[in-house]
Amino acid sequence: MANVTVLGAGAWGTAFGQVLADAGNDVMMWAIEPEIVKAIQTEHRNPVRLPSVEKLPDNMKATGDRAEAVAHADVVVVAIAAQYARGALEEFKGLIPDSALIVSLMKGIEKSTGKRMDQVVCEALDLPTQRFAAVSGPNLSKQIAARQPAATVIGCTDIDNARMMANLCTTDYFKAFITADVIGLELCGSLKNVVALAVGMSHGAGYGENTAAMIETRGLAELTAVGTAAGALPETFHGLAGVGDLIATCGSPLSRNYTFGFNLGKGMSVAEATKASDGVAEGVATASAVVELGEKYHVDTPLAKAVTRVLDDGISFSQMVSEMFPQGITVE
Repeated sequence: MANVTVLGAGAWGTAFGQVLADAGNDVMMWAIEPEIVKAIQTEHRNPVRLPSVEKLPDNMKATGDRAEAVAHADVVVVAIAAQYARGALEEFKGLIPDSALIVSLMKGIEKSTGKRMDQVVCEALDLPTQRFAAVSGPNLSKQIAARQPAATVIGCTDIDNARMMANLCTTDYFKAFITADVIGLELCGSLKNVVALAVGMSHGAGYGENTAAMIETRGLAELTAVGTAAGALPETFHGLAGVGDLIATCGSPLSRNYTFGFNLGKGMSVAEATKASDGVAEGVATASAVVELGEKYHVDTPLAKAVTRVLDDGISFSQMVSEMFPQGITVE
């Protein structure tokens, strides 16, 4: 077992911290919010971000001190909002032990640079790629926090490090698979959020499962095409991290991206949906990044383009669908 530090005590960071603790590791949560640190330390709870858990394991502690958080870490898990990750991680540069494995739970593409989270983390911490691992799969935090059966995929260019991390987070209810396809894992976790926005919009606009299935299926084809053009393995998109995560994210109100899209489909503006969702979903920033990736790799991205038109120009869901599926015969 290991000393594991989790940077970021949001819902998913806390839920994954519980998984790690249940697996027998000593877990240190780092949070910037003093009230969350105090609650975890004194009450073994995170009532701000994960109120559904009445008591966290005794081997979970918390601190707001960066140096203290990572001083003895064998593994550092990063669970920070993707668009703020670079700046937040730069504060830890020089504090993390040189031997520690850095593991990302983040799903997103940095809007200012168009870079994946593996690229952002390695640049921010001056990290060799073999010391970086990504975690991605159908992992709705509230359900995992309730210890419902679930699985994920861990990717690292050093497959032994992926295997080591998989062992550290495997419990009787949480299983981990491994891959060396870090690019595929990162793009699966990021691009499916755009599809989830579109599916949420369809349900918010009052349409049923036929419409949702149409969007999901064509969305999967689009993200697979973009991902493979970027160097990912196509089979990654057909596994847990791809179609598995797509099913979970597009089918549950527990998904922030789905809920954000649902509110847009009901007629809310982006500002209103942001307020209702207590923040912007990652898919909002990722949509334009997908379009840019498509242009870079010469892959058509009609779904991402149409979602971007909703976000930037306020077009209706009906118009979005017409732009996603223009008239004419297409080849499946």
